[in-house]
Amino acid sequence: MSTTIRQQDGIVIIEPAGKIIGEAIPELREIMITQIDKSETPCILINLKSVHKIDSAGLGTLINAYTMARAKKGRIGVINVGKNIKNLIVQTRIINIFEHFNTEKAAVRALSRWT
Repeated sequence: MSTTIRQQDGIVIIEPAGKIIGEAIPELREIMITQIDKSETPCILINLKSVHKIDSAGLGTLINAYTMARAKKGRIGVINVGKNIKNLIVQTRIINIFEHFNTEKAAVRALSRWT
């Protein structure tokens, strides 16, 4: 897995690519924790466009990041959730945890109003 991190209008955009399974999970966890720790009120957008597979530990990492961000009164949104990943999120009943947006532009606009 590789991950791109960038910012737009004060929103951190994290773009993992590949599979969020096995050895990739600690790397993503560290990235998420680092980005959350950098801000008093973290607003993060996760672009899952290039993620082809995620396992339960990967979902756990995303949920942990959500919990950490919420503890600091922050927000986490997701975009480009593929069909297979969306099915997994629905099956595990965590669909309502993450804010979903149709486009990056809409997500950045909504999340930046928060900061």
